Amino acid sequence: MAMEIVVPAVGESISEVQIGEWYISEGQWVALDTDIVGLETDKATFDVPAPAGGKISRIVKKAGEMAAIGDVIGYFEEAPEPAGGSGAEESKPKSQGEPKEASSSGSSDNGGQSKQSSDKVMPAASRELAQRGMQAHQAKATGPGGRLLKEDVIASASTSAKGRELSTTSDSDGAGPLRTEEIVPLSPIRKRIAERLVSAQREAALLTTFNEIDMSNVMDLRNQYKDAFLNKYGIKLGFMSFFVKAVLDGMNQVPQIAAQMRGNELVYRNYYDIGVAVGGGKGLVVPVLRNVERMSFAEIELAIADFAKKAKDNKIGLEQLEGGCFTITNGGVYGSLLSTPIVNPPQSGVLGMHGIFERPIALNGQVVIRPMMYVALTYDHRVVDGREAVTFLRRVKEVIEDPTRMLMEI
Repeated sequence: MAMEIVVPAVGESISEVQIGEWYISEGQWVALDTDIVGLETDKATFDVPAPAGGKISRIVKKAGEMAAIGDVIGYFEEAPEPAGGSGAEESKPKSQGEPKEASSSGSSDNGGQSKQSSDKVMPAASRELAQRGMQAHQAKATGPGGRLLKEDVIASASTSAKGRELSTTSDSDGAGPLRTEEIVPLSPIRKRIAERLVSAQREAALLTTFNEIDMSNVMDLRNQYKDAFLNKYGIKLGFMSFFVKAVLDGMNQVPQIAAQMRGNELVYRNYYDIGVAVGGGKGLVVPVLRNVERMSFAEIELAIADFAKKAKDNKIGLEQLEGGCFTITNGGVYGSLLSTPIVNPPQSGVLGMHGIFERPIALNGQVVIRPMMYVALTYDHRVVDGREAVTFLRRVKEVIEDPTRMLMEI
């Protein structure tokens, strides 16, 4: 008897999802707990695993369609694995083989590579490959488990097309390069990001204050202990853990930074949960480090590395994105010199880190070259006064420039 594939409850605030990608096609056999479909919400993406070994008998909701929590999006039938190995290969629809036909005129040397890549080619990606006359190995797979998604094919085709468009003219008289446009619907996550950014600008009284930090001492400390740290904890010592600790120190001195407005009241906490912005496959996400006051440097680095991996694989859980007293974002990894970050409501503050660049500064009456970083604190002026914001940012600067302050608590 067919089992219903339903949209699971994923959080109190989530009422609907968008079907992101069916990883297998109708009739394709999969093992127990193999991811069969990816769902997107306005906060994160998650996968639904196969309830047993078997195959999808019917897909009700196609990729891109919306579904409410509890809706039936397909039907699954339990079945034994087909004789002769994986049934996934035998039960793939014709479209799975179409990329081979499209590449039949190519060199036979690519045949093995195409076959190897097609093992994890999703049906939608196969159709896109066939339409564009591409082979699977020509696109970089970014899906879970190395799966090739439709978006990967489109991205690879767009990249290769850019060079061609430079030499492609709109007509035979050489009037100029061909001008093209592509319309891409917003994903639920992108919509939510847009809504929250606009909401923050509209509802909060945002103000940004800046400072600069001499990174010399913290860089020396990191270089001195990075090998021992890696050997002991199995994780690299980065700058983010220093800034998390510095922010914690600053919030202990200026608790207003971690306060939140709730109606006509201000909420102060006796714990500190700090969000760390990381780039994911579907956009920027801000997973939260819980009870930072209890975390060591190694625990912070391990947690951030885990967040980064999950974000890249679109595996961040909704519970990891909820709450938070404050956010840290690092535009420096992209080469940013200076920016004004936007508060993540209902939080009242966000610290923006930036790139480290050597430049001349005045020190003890002398001009010296030092590795400097600009930092920006955007805060909700309804909750935090200017004096408090400047005091907090100066404390972050002091702690990073003299890391021993964190140990001495001075």
